[in-house]
Amino acid sequence: MPDDEAGAPANPFPGTRSREQDGRVRDIEFVEGSQVEIAYERYGSREGWPVVLTHGFPYDPRCYDEVAAQLASAGAHVVLPFMRGYGSTRYLSPLIHRSGQQAAFASDLRDLIVGLRLERPIVGGFDWGGRASCVASMLWPEMIGGLVTVGGYNVHDIAAMATTPSPPDEESRNWYQWYFHSERGRRGLDLYRSELTRQLWREWSPTWAAPDGAFERTRPSFDNSDFVATVVHSYRHRYGLAIGDPAHEASETLIARQPPIIVPTVVIDATADPLDAPLPERVHREHFPDLVGYQRVDVGHDVPQEAPESFVTAVRALHERATDSASGIVPD
Repeated sequence: MPDDEAGAPANPFPGTRSREQDGRVRDIEFVEGSQVEIAYERYGSREGWPVVLTHGFPYDPRCYDEVAAQLASAGAHVVLPFMRGYGSTRYLSPLIHRSGQQAAFASDLRDLIVGLRLERPIVGGFDWGGRASCVASMLWPEMIGGLVTVGGYNVHDIAAMATTPSPPDEESRNWYQWYFHSERGRRGLDLYRSELTRQLWREWSPTWAAPDGAFERTRPSFDNSDFVATVVHSYRHRYGLAIGDPAHEASETLIARQPPIIVPTVVIDATADPLDAPLPERVHREHFPDLVGYQRVDVGHDVPQEAPESFVTAVRALHERATDSASGIVPD
């Protein structure tokens, strides 16, 4: 475990504020982490079995509304954080690096778990959220009860990414990343954040017709004053084009070794996602020695919103595994 980010968040008793969104008042709670005040929402009883689900770029907790409601009905205590740079999550100081590197995402997730005193929650996500969940499970496996990850080993090998090109058809789908590498792209994201993010939704979910109002319910989360800086740093750092936050250097050193993730895991592969082609199950098993389950679903990038039942099934499988283990039942 890296010791560069040791210590519990300073304020383990979060406050609550309310805001009106999509026609109803949502309670937004906060916990203070080591670098950001993390905004989050809850579903279900606080006495339930804990689950933390993290969103990707460019989404927000709305992508988990259906998943969270179903899990809460099954007895879960579901926590949906806004990642750094989104919604009401705020950096604690102007001096803190507006970092979008993978170790920073994992650190925020760790801080949330500690701050809310969650006992070995199941964590899960896709895109940035999948990266946060994978890296936190890698660095602090003793804190995590299970992992749901879309696309498998959602961990960047920065040294390889900086030097090894992909085939042109793959590179072309990453146009937004190359765009963000330039100052023109930074300004474009700032000026056209609504148009750009809506276009990515359409490109990445080619078989899904987003319900009326779905994008509009998420769109306000991109108005965070640090959204652009965090996004741009994320897409530059992963290719070695921007330095990381020194606070996360020890974690990044461990991540660079690309170790397996040992916590119980369910992998979901999305067959219609243009960004990530499904991999054979045996490849996933190389990264996740305790692979509890593997699903392929015929949807695009935003798996929890396009196929919520797949996420619910994955989380419940991990909960059932944990319950069986606690009771001494050996799975078949």
